[in-house]
Amino acid sequence: YVAAVYEHESILSPNPTALVDRQTALELMGRNLDIYEQQVVAAARQGAQIIVFPEDGIHGFNFTRSSIYPYLDFVLHSHSVKWNPCREPYLFNDTEVLQRLSCMALKNKIFLVANLGTKQPCEHADPHCPSDGRYQFNTNVAFNDDGMLVATYRKHNLYFEYAFDTPPEPDYKFFDTPFAGRFGMFICFDILFFEPAVNLIRQYNLKQIVYPTAWMNQLPLLSAVEFQQAFATAFNVNILAANIHHPTLGMTGSGIYTPVKSFIYHNMEGYGGKLIVAEIPVITTDFETNLEKAPSRVSEKGNEQLPPLFYAEMMYDNFTFVPVWGEKGELQVCANTLCCYLNYQRAVVTDELYALGVFDGLHTVHGTYYVQACALVKCGGLSFSTCGQEVTDASALIGFQLWGNMSTSYIFPLLLTSGITLDFADHMGWKNNHYFISKNRTSSGLLTAALYGRWYEKD
Repeated sequence: YVAAVYEHESILSPNPTALVDRQTALELMGRNLDIYEQQVVAAARQGAQIIVFPEDGIHGFNFTRSSIYPYLDFVLHSHSVKWNPCREPYLFNDTEVLQRLSCMALKNKIFLVANLGTKQPCEHADPHCPSDGRYQFNTNVAFNDDGMLVATYRKHNLYFEYAFDTPPEPDYKFFDTPFAGRFGMFICFDILFFEPAVNLIRQYNLKQIVYPTAWMNQLPLLSAVEFQQAFATAFNVNILAANIHHPTLGMTGSGIYTPVKSFIYHNMEGYGGKLIVAEIPVITTDFETNLEKAPSRVSEKGNEQLPPLFYAEMMYDNFTFVPVWGEKGELQVCANTLCCYLNYQRAVVTDELYALGVFDGLHTVHGTYYVQACALVKCGGLSFSTCGQEVTDASALIGFQLWGNMSTSYIFPLLLTSGITLDFADHMGWKNNHYFISKNRTSSGLLTAALYGRWYEKD
């Protein structure tokens, strides 16, 4: 099927904490929706059957609970009411944004997924009801090619979003299409947690995901395109990921991903939005990971000089590292219960320092979640203290086998190359209670090769 995602540079409110009236809010949102409309037309012309827009794209961010209120549409989060906002605008008040989105889908005969802020009045008898008598949700809406509202999803894992509430229960939301079957949806930070993202995919055996996000890139392990691809690979799903484009805030990185191929956009230099349109196969079956070329255990060589252990902060976590020296070698490094192993060979030895790092513990900055990671990374400079820094360029072409005795089955294989481009492993999977990833030789300079494990039960 043909899919489209749009990385949008939002027109932002100059002062998001100021209190404005509904009319002023609608004018600002209207300017963003005008751009959406152009992109829907362009995508439809290229044959796209579905288009996805980013999180916060219509209203922007950095609001307070009260300042966002005029920007919120009313949405009924109920399955029983069938509603086409374009054809029946009079059914509910404060639905101007929904009406415009619905009409874009209808006029262009395309499925459309967008993200907006929504409000829902609640009774004080409801124990979860906020003191101002209303819920405010960060919401995805999906429309079919007739403009019908077919699904709404309320973000569960909020990322410092004081304007929004967490829904009382996680939403498991999906919609059906004639061209690719069922699509599930979640938003941004949700991708790092079991609820609802992983549970949704497992419970309904979903193979297609739409994913609006407003993601701030963090190298070396959590760049948007790097993690989006790893998620598609780990769960054997297609992901249509639309990010917002604000390079000054570190926000870029969208794509259309299959488990083995991707069409991505990552641009920290230029301004303006970007439409990606690509044809991808519908995934129908679970693919088997190729396990023939699994590594054998590292042979114990006596009396060889072991490389020094050192510690450095990476992703705000205290990693234990060993340097990766010379043109080839075998290394291991352990922390807590996790041991990571690396066999490597370099085509040419460049003057770049690489290191193999391990972390097994609770990550506590910008969110709390348990990580088990084995990571081969290029360091920022030649001293140990630069390992773990954000690096975007590399020249070393490296072949490797990386494996670890992970305690979780949720492993995201990361493989990032120079210029924030993606590469794909030759083989990966489980062997002898170890998860491994191998690559004969990277196609360009290696930035990161990692097994990023999420041990959800220990969150």
